[in-house]
Amino acid sequence: MRVLQVMAGAEYGGAEAFFTRLVLALRRAGLHQRVVIRKNENRAATLREGGIEPVELRFGGPLDIWTRMGLKREIDSFYPHVVLTWMNRATSMCPRGNFVHVARLGGYYDLKYYGKCDHLVGNTEDITDYLTAKGWPAERAHYLPNFVSAETAPPLDRKNYYTPNDAPLLLAMGRLHENKAFDVLLDALARIPNAYLWLAGEGPKRGELEAQAEKLGIKPRVRFLGWRDDIAALLASCDVFVCPSRHEPLGNVVVEAWAQSKPVVAADSLGPGVLIKQDENGVLVPIDDSKSLAYAISQVLADENLRSGIARHGRATYEERFTEEAVVAQYLNFFESIVDKE
Repeated sequence: MRVLQVMAGAEYGGAEAFFTRLVLALRRAGLHQRVVIRKNENRAATLREGGIEPVELRFGGPLDIWTRMGLKREIDSFYPHVVLTWMNRATSMCPRGNFVHVARLGGYYDLKYYGKCDHLVGNTEDITDYLTAKGWPAERAHYLPNFVSAETAPPLDRKNYYTPNDAPLLLAMGRLHENKAFDVLLDALARIPNAYLWLAGEGPKRGELEAQAEKLGIKPRVRFLGWRDDIAALLASCDVFVCPSRHEPLGNVVVEAWAQSKPVVAADSLGPGVLIKQDENGVLVPIDDSKSLAYAISQVLADENLRSGIARHGRATYEERFTEEAVVAQYLNFFESIVDKE
């Protein structure tokens, strides 16, 4: 089985991070792959460290014929059984050929980019329902979940982040974008005296969020960490993980917190709302409700039984559905099944 994967994503992002994890996990499982990415020094270095030598192309705009030619050249020389393209740009630039074309969607994308595909993969069941509701054939729409690593790391030294050892510590991660609703989390933090927040991520809203923290008088209790790769260490350091997103198709960060046995409080957006069973493996609050978010976080911090219970059941959910072994097996079975059908 030969699979060619194509990613033309941003420098940072959840889909891009999972792409790298999946490529390396499939290599460990013995799959023969070729990998094409948009030029990205850090991503290329990570893939090389894992034994994959990526092909780097420009992936510019619609008039970028050089990328289209380069992608066709790689397909012609590798002769894949399956080409798996990630998201809109890579999919639209993929030529037709003697292979099964699969596109992976991490959100509710416009299907105009996917007309040449044979199969579509959504990383949530709700996305696959969206595909069929938009007219995509149900037998060619598939749900394949993400996985995250359960590798642990020691907690970071709070002194290096000017955070008292005895202070309740909240952690949030993601792109600093309106969809992530970190403004709501800052409003909530203003209602939780003595708690500190570590916010790991970068994005266009950073300046506004820093100004908001200053205006609310909580800037001394907020640490803007930038984009981080040490997720396990960050999670080991916190007391509660918070996902306040207005729009979160998957909620991959929830699964990452579960893998590290951390209690989760999340807004009831699409992904977390499907993943979390209320007061069993997490706590859900209404979207855009800072008062309810502050109350839920305070309850989890104050109630040791609730905190340990949702952390324990979150870890159990992870072990049942989102380990590398389970998800890689699903991908390999999927590849075999679609090649056999064509």
